[in-house]
Amino acid sequence: MRRRMTITIGTAALALAMAAPAAAAPGWTALTPPTAEPAPTRQADAERNDAGRNGFGGHGFGRATLTGFASLPALTFVPGSEPSGAQLGTAPVNGVTPPFTGQPVQGFSGIVRRSGGTFDVLSDNGYGSQSNSADFLLRVHRIKPDFRRGAVKVLGGFDLSDPDGHVTWPLTRADRKLTGADFDVESIVRTSDGTYWIGDEFGPFLLHFSRSGTLLEAPVPLPGVKAPENPSLDGEQPNLGRSKGFEGMARSVDGRTLYPLLEGTVTGDAPGTLRMNEFSLRGKAYTGKTWTYRLESPDNAIGDMIAVDRSRFLVIERDNLQGDQARVKRIYLVDTRYADLRKTLVADLLDLADPRRLGGFGETFRFPFQTIEDVVILDDRTLGVLDDNNFPFSSGRAPGKPDDNEFITVRLSRPLLSDLRARR
Repeated sequence: MRRRMTITIGTAALALAMAAPAAAAPGWTALTPPTAEPAPTRQADAERNDAGRNGFGGHGFGRATLTGFASLPALTFVPGSEPSGAQLGTAPVNGVTPPFTGQPVQGFSGIVRRSGGTFDVLSDNGYGSQSNSADFLLRVHRIKPDFRRGAVKVLGGFDLSDPDGHVTWPLTRADRKLTGADFDVESIVRTSDGTYWIGDEFGPFLLHFSRSGTLLEAPVPLPGVKAPENPSLDGEQPNLGRSKGFEGMARSVDGRTLYPLLEGTVTGDAPGTLRMNEFSLRGKAYTGKTWTYRLESPDNAIGDMIAVDRSRFLVIERDNLQGDQARVKRIYLVDTRYADLRKTLVADLLDLADPRRLGGFGETFRFPFQTIEDVVILDDRTLGVLDDNNFPFSSGRAPGKPDDNEFITVRLSRPLLSDLRARR
C-alpha cells in the first residue's frame, strides 16, 4: 500500500509545560534511591497517583498521535562491505535468500540523538544468535530521517573493534573487528567527551568505545550475574537467560551515571522482575544501588530506556509477538524515588491516532513489530521510536516480507515536564 509521508513535529512550549500537572505514577520497586532528592510530599503522591489511576499499568496519559513516518528498506547494505549471513543456510527467509553480498543496515537496538536532525543507531548482534553471526560486523550507523519524503538516509558509520587487546578471551576475527559472535550489543549512550558506552547481553558487559568505535578498556562485568554466553563461566551455572543482558541503558541527565537494565530475570528473583543497576562513570564501577522493574507479564521484555529527568525514565515494554497477534507494545514512564513503584502508560504503540493518515493505514496506526528497541526524546511532547527488524526474520508489517527499519515520531497527549538536558 502506498504511504503518504509527511510530518509535523511539535516543539515544547513553556506554557504547555506549566499548564499540565506532572504525571509520574510509579512503576518500579526502588531498593535504593539513586539521588538524595527529598521524598515526594503526600500532596504530590496524591496528584501522581490520581494522574496514573494508581494502578499497575496506570493510564496517566491519553492517546498518543503519530506525527511522522519514515522507513529504510530492509534490503539496505553498507556500501562496499563484506558478505554476511553465510551461517543462515541457503533457504529463503521471508522471500530473501542468504547469504548476502554485504553487511545489512539493520537491527536498530539503540539510538543516540546528535545535531542537525541526525542520529547514531546501533545494530544488534546480527542474525539472532551467537552461533550464526560470526560474519556480522558490529556497527554504529549515522542516519537522518526525512519525514517529508518518508525516507531514512544512511550517512555513514563505523565498525566496533578491539585493536588494543582489551578483550582477553579469543575473538572471532584475527583483525579484532567485533562480530555478533563476540558480543550482543543492544543499548548505547554517548557521553560528554564524545565516547560511547554500549550494553552487551552475552556477559552481560558494559563496553566503552571511542568516537570511532575503538574499545577503550576491558569489558566491565555485572557482579554476580552471568549469562550462558559469558566467557568466564568455567563450568559455573549461569543465572541469567541466553542473550538477556543489557537490553536498555540510560545516561543520567547530569552525565555522571549509567543505568543499565537487564532484559531477563536473574535466577532467584521474582518472575517478571528485571534489575536496573547504577554505574558511576567517574569511578568506572557499579555503585551497588539497584531497582526492580516489573513486567506486566513474565513473557514480556523491555526494549529500550532513556532518562526524562533526575529520577524518571521512559521504558519500552513489549510482548514477543508481531503483526495482528501483537498485543503489548508500550512506552511507560517510571520513577525511581518511590519505595513501591508503579508504571504510567505514556503511549500505546498499537493504538496511535493518525488523523492525517501519515502511516498509510487509516486513522489508527499500529507499530506491530516483534522487537521495538529505540526511543528518543525529541521535545517535551514528542518521541522518536524505531523498530529492530531482526533482518531477515521479522515480518510484522507484511507477512512473508522482511520488515523495514521504520522511524516514527509520536506526540504525547501531555508534556513530560522533562529536564532540558534530556532533549539534547
